[in-house]
Amino acid sequence: MGRGSLDHLAYRVGTKEEVEQWRQKALDAGLEIVEFADRAYFTSLYFREPNGLLIEIASDTPGFAIDETTETLGETLALPPFLEDKRAEIEFNLKENDK
Repeated sequence: MGRGSLDHLAYRVGTKEEVEQWRQKALDAGLEIVEFADRAYFTSLYFREPNGLLIEIASDTPGFAIDETTETLGETLALPPFLEDKRAEIEFNLKENDK
């Protein structure tokens, strides 16, 4: 098995602050930061290790219950703010694939 056999490795940490600590560690190590993103439900950091493998570190918080209750979680399509403008397209594609 060589490079290209997997897309990326993902690790989870508790909070956005922990993701930020890993971002600083990656920068201090001279690693390439690919993306540092607030995805509303969690924060993700993507960086490449020396052999080019993409590493993701994502937070558990704030979690998927920020815009719906845990009792009704998943009953409707909840989207993060950055995807709301694509809601119609996303819903259309979900309905198409549901057939």
